[in-house]
Amino acid sequence: MTKPPAIRFLQPRGLFITPAYSHLVEVRSGRIAYISGQIALDAEGQVVGAGDFERQARQVFGNLHLALAAAGMNFSHVVKFNLYLTDMGHAPIMSRVRAEHIGSSQPPASTLIQVAGLAYPELLFEAEAIAVAADDEAS
Repeated sequence: MTKPPAIRFLQPRGLFITPAYSHLVEVRSGRIAYISGQIALDAEGQVVGAGDFERQARQVFGNLHLALAAAGMNFSHVVKFNLYLTDMGHAPIMSRVRAEHIGSSQPPASTLIQVAGLAYPELLFEAEAIAVAADDEAS
């Protein structure tokens, strides 16, 4: 079955490519982008910053940036974050790094959850996002 042309499943350049999921699904009728949970993997699939939460947070937000850019969007288009930490003690660092990427006047809706573990034991943080752009915005 062919997918309607209004939906694009993307594996943006610069992100580790996996057949298990799409890093980004863009819905063009309304321009909604659903970004899969991004973890601290580089383009070769190597964990970045094992044991270093701030390095991992920077990699995660860098990966989100790459996914948003593939849809012609940026962090100003993000309307929802789901954020997963293995230790809530890292929340202040995550909040600081997140604030470097989003504005404070209209921050997106967010959910912050502590989890027992992520896809790899070295990972400390994962973030997924939903972004929306106007139909007339170029992509």
